[in-house]
Amino acid sequence: IPLPNSPKKKKKVAVLGDAAHLSEATRCKIDGYGIEDLKKFNKQKKPIKKFAKKYDFFIASDSIIKIIPRILGPGLNKAGKFPSPLSHSDNMIDKVSILKRNIKFELKKVICMGVLVGNINMEKEKLVQNLMISINFLASLLKKNWQNIRSLHVKSTMGPPVKIF
Repeated sequence: IPLPNSPKKKKKVAVLGDAAHLSEATRCKIDGYGIEDLKKFNKQKKPIKKFAKKYDFFIASDSIIKIIPRILGPGLNKAGKFPSPLSHSDNMIDKVSILKRNIKFELKKVICMGVLVGNINMEKEKLVQNLMISINFLASLLKKNWQNIRSLHVKSTMGPPVKIF
């Protein structure tokens, strides 16, 4: 879900695109890779894994997104960083800012979950805004909404947890 405020300042983005998107990426000072650059990986697992680790998320042109699994194999998918589609009518800067504000809830058979919703340097109002939206979205994902949530805690990386529910 997109949050109103970006929880992490420095998220790295890469554009996998055609010539038009690559030129726009260089203008916006975003790393860009074409089909030829991706073919150099030659479906080798380790370099693809390193490439996926280097960036927080990827954006790909509509024309290229269909052939990325054929070129790179399942590497990006396994890392959970399959590219978001980018059409020629979309504004790249807007798309990047939305993706920087996104958080992902991975509901599996887990009892405990941690999600990045802010940082210490954020203003209190912005942090509360992010928390409210993420908590309400989490409750809406669960079968019995708030009845499935026993407690909610907020904590900084090395700080003590603070119970909020």
